[in-house]
Amino acid sequence: MSALLEVSGVSKTFDGFKAINNLSFSVNEPELRAIIGPNGAGKTTFMDLVTGKTRPDSGEIRYGELSRDLTKLSEARIAQAGIGRKFQKPTVFEDQTVSENLTMALKATRNPVTVLTKRPDESDRVADLAARVGLSDTLEQRAGILSHGQKQWLEIGMLLAQEPRLLLVDEPAAGMTSAERERTTAMLVEAAKTRAVVVIEHDMEFVRRLNCRVTVLHEGSVLAEGSLDHVCADPRVIDVYLGRPEEAADA
Repeated sequence: MSALLEVSGVSKTFDGFKAINNLSFSVNEPELRAIIGPNGAGKTTFMDLVTGKTRPDSGEIRYGELSRDLTKLSEARIAQAGIGRKFQKPTVFEDQTVSENLTMALKATRNPVTVLTKRPDESDRVADLAARVGLSDTLEQRAGILSHGQKQWLEIGMLLAQEPRLLLVDEPAAGMTSAERERTTAMLVEAAKTRAVVVIEHDMEFVRRLNCRVTVLHEGSVLAEGSLDHVCADPRVIDVYLGRPEEAADA
């Protein structure tokens, strides 16, 4: 494995609040990585910085073999470079079918006239994507009638259609049933076999199922890193995020 993303000494302050504080860590390709931490730890800001939605006050974010500094690129250029982001709330075209949503997302040169016209090779790609995200039986259904979990899967499929090298996923398990979380786990594990997948999540059982390296953020910096068992045994992580059993009993 080689480093695909290198975050070096990055800081970001909002109105006097230091959301990211000299943050440094790397993500390999391929790799599945989970990022956890208390509210306000800087998790979402980290994703904003990587995707160009927010600019850092200092530091570098290097990406790919050419080690391009993402802080110098626009959001559009970053997306074109192969970085995809899934927000917590699914964003799909609810009046279009699952098939049409996936077709529109395919990585290709398209124009408004041909965007909903599938060529034979695109039909095969759409069918493959639908199978990868468990939506083969819903291809002709309107996206608006899908369950919450299915909409999450559709958005993941739409991102995979763009063939990203780095996929950022924000709290995919939120609002899902146990069965949906299990399928989502398998989906992300499979995706991470050929690319880097970074998952922000609060559900510790979901993170355990991912069975991957975990980075704990606190006050905008890396507090601990390693397996889930390793970071959960770290007294600092227990104090700032997990809490101690006796404290939970007293609450």
